[in-house]
Amino acid sequence: MFGAMGALGLAPAAVATPATAFTPPNPSDFTLSGRSARTVLVLGAGIAGLTTAYELGKAGYRVTLLEGRGRPGGRNWTVRGGDTETDLNGETQRVRFADGQYMNAGPGRIPQHHVTMDYCRELGVPLEPFVNQNANALLYYTGDTAVSNQAVTHRAAKADVYGYVSELLAKATDAGALDGELSADDRESLIEFLRDFGDLGNSTGDDAAANLYLGGSGRRGYDVAPGAGLQSGTVSPAPALGDVIASGIGREFSFEFGWDQAVMMLQPVGGMDRIAYALERAVGPAKIRYGATVTGIRTTPTGADVDYTDAAGVPHTATADFVVNTIPPHLAARIPHNLGPAVTTALQAPRPGATGKIGLEYSRRWWEEDRRIYGGITNTDLDLSHIWYPSSGFHGSSGVVVGYYNYGQDALDYAALPHSARRSRAVVNGAKIHGDVYGRDITSSFSVSWSATRFSEGGWVGWADQEGPDYRTLLAPQGNVYFAGDHLSHAIAWQHGAMTSARAAVTALHERVMTS
Repeated sequence: MFGAMGALGLAPAAVATPATAFTPPNPSDFTLSGRSARTVLVLGAGIAGLTTAYELGKAGYRVTLLEGRGRPGGRNWTVRGGDTETDLNGETQRVRFADGQYMNAGPGRIPQHHVTMDYCRELGVPLEPFVNQNANALLYYTGDTAVSNQAVTHRAAKADVYGYVSELLAKATDAGALDGELSADDRESLIEFLRDFGDLGNSTGDDAAANLYLGGSGRRGYDVAPGAGLQSGTVSPAPALGDVIASGIGREFSFEFGWDQAVMMLQPVGGMDRIAYALERAVGPAKIRYGATVTGIRTTPTGADVDYTDAAGVPHTATADFVVNTIPPHLAARIPHNLGPAVTTALQAPRPGATGKIGLEYSRRWWEEDRRIYGGITNTDLDLSHIWYPSSGFHGSSGVVVGYYNYGQDALDYAALPHSARRSRAVVNGAKIHGDVYGRDITSSFSVSWSATRFSEGGWVGWADQEGPDYRTLLAPQGNVYFAGDHLSHAIAWQHGAMTSARAAVTALHERVMTS
């Protein structure tokens, strides 16, 4: 209680202890202290900017957002039929997806533990499962082994990799290679675990095969599925151990162990931008000036000024008590300001990362009908990197497959192509995995290169050091200017990072207001 009183200016600030959990400011803070709400300019109506405005608005701050685009969300961008987009290469696309079809050009999934979930609950955004891992999805890696250059199901690849690794470890344990590490009971327990984990012996009852991976069970999937009567099912034999190991087919398995990549993930019903539009409604659309391109930022003794041009190119200057700048740092570094050279250096420190996607709309959901793939992701070392199958609209008449989701040089190579050539290249490479069906029944497509997208010029940024002086410079207010965005979090490229950074900026700004 005493700490809370300190934050409100009702007790000495020196003894106030900040709360570890985020508590949004509220109007009573000002009422109890006799202060009046302040004005804040938020630069950018992406997720960080919208969250900042939303939380400040709860306490009655008079907030105005300046956004260069004509929509909220920033990189939270859902592409639908009727949309048009002109990229920095000067090429315009008109989206021709059918009603109800869409592609999330930016974020496409939400982990259960992210604060994004809390905002969806608070704002009434309905959610549905996102299939992040699917045993029927595929792996395709090039090479010169018996497993290379062919589509392998996740199911079969896991059975083979886990099976052979378990076999090797079981043999090493039996040979006494781990006697210095394990007791006799430990060795017995480990062998028991490996036989189950790797499907060793395949329940044959043959002692000689007890620690061998035979690859003959349904873990690999069936060529002929079990059915009625005497149809017990048939399974293809597993490839040789050397081919499985040399192929690198297991290189993606660690993906699902990642903190942000748990198998159960979610998505808003109807598209990721449902979050952005829900925040827009909560903030109040009248408080957002779309088409506003920021051209200058100045901190002053009494507040801050921001120069911008509106959608018609007319210059304006807005003034407020504070500014929260959520513009991507590599773009913010180009905007003239009086915050000092250290700020410019800090903004230039993180490097933008290239990424891109293409949405291929099919008039037939062949991945469900032919391959029994309902959602999930195919991984490959082709320049597609990932193919995403839709996690909604099952058994519908059409659907949008993300034909590539790639990064780095692969993304830059696609970005250099016109959109028609991106589609052609994606289809040719996708057909290596799925066959000729991949090029049939395509009714429309849309591709995005985030490096060539205005107001972003990258999918995310990467820091060489998130403990160093550049990062810390942007964590601190520079005069009356604050910074926020996923780049100032340890969840870069996630909406969670943008939201937690916004909360940190709101907390710092509000505590300053209440104690000054």
